Amino acid sequence: MNALGAFMRWPESGAVFSLLGVIAFFVIVGGVDLMRLAGAASWVNFAANLGIVAIPLGLLMIIGELDISIGAMIPVGSMSTAIVSGYYWMPIAVGMAAATEFGVLVGLVNGILTVRTSVPSLIVTLGTLVAMHGIVLAGAVLLTGAASVPLVSPPSTKFVFGQLIGGSHQVIIVWWIASASLLTFVVHFSPFGAWLFAMGGDKQSARNAGIPVRGVTIALFVLSACSASFVGMCQAILFNSAQVSGGMGFIFNAIVSVVVGGVLLTGGFGSVIGIFFGTPTFAIVSQGIYFTSMDRNWSNLIIGILLLIAVAMNEAFRKLALNYRPSKPAKA
Repeated sequence: MNALGAFMRWPESGAVFSLLGVIAFFVIVGGVDLMRLAGAASWVNFAANLGIVAIPLGLLMIIGELDISIGAMIPVGSMSTAIVSGYYWMPIAVGMAAATEFGVLVGLVNGILTVRTSVPSLIVTLGTLVAMHGIVLAGAVLLTGAASVPLVSPPSTKFVFGQLIGGSHQVIIVWWIASASLLTFVVHFSPFGAWLFAMGGDKQSARNAGIPVRGVTIALFVLSACSASFVGMCQAILFNSAQVSGGMGFIFNAIVSVVVGGVLLTGGFGSVIGIFFGTPTFAIVSQGIYFTSMDRNWSNLIIGILLLIAVAMNEAFRKLALNYRPSKPAKA
């Protein structure tokens, strides 16, 4: 019981139980073959692309900020790579650098405007979301005359960023696990993580304690924008083309994954591991319906109910974690 109680105090405990609950629902109610579900590429690929975006977004939410410009940065990353290296035939490294530079630029704009003005980050990133959608559409039509651009990548680049492992699993899964592992170490085993939670509790107190609040905030916005741009770049390399549409669904999906992963919208609570487990939870909820014999017309209703249950479970375990008090040993 002590071990269970200790585990339930962790921010990621709710995400783990939510994932197990969602899997149990599809196995028991939907009659899904557990081995077939575990080996399916659809939800894993979905989770990997979403997870790379969700973790930096979750870190921003821990400090009390939000970035919805990720919905535009995914097509920006794919289109900039395709236009530079597909339409103008420049080396693929130049196209990838262009995608990264756009991520850094937009992240800097988001971060600087957030820390230097009183405008909430939601409004700031809404502005960059709309602006970047306009830029990528107008730029694509102006430069190429089309809203879709083909791209042929060298085999080495394809192998690292756009390969299908075993013919079904995208190599971005490796990038997802690697980025989650790295950020887990940075957030939970370095002073930087303590800064994030201090900022989520009270930015002014964190600033008074010597934490570089502005610098950390700007850095996280840059990380968020670059991560979304990276996903778009990998998609362009994988599918050999890029389109100006797409990416908007990532906003809702990423926020839900982060919340299911145990991060509070008010900030100050959460973990990278929780977000990591929250992402496949959402992916299985979204894709699991297709492994059952249920009527597909009910899919959105089932997805909505399961997500509400998962969030409720996460909130319940969070309260248990906060209210948990270990029993004192009996006196002799």
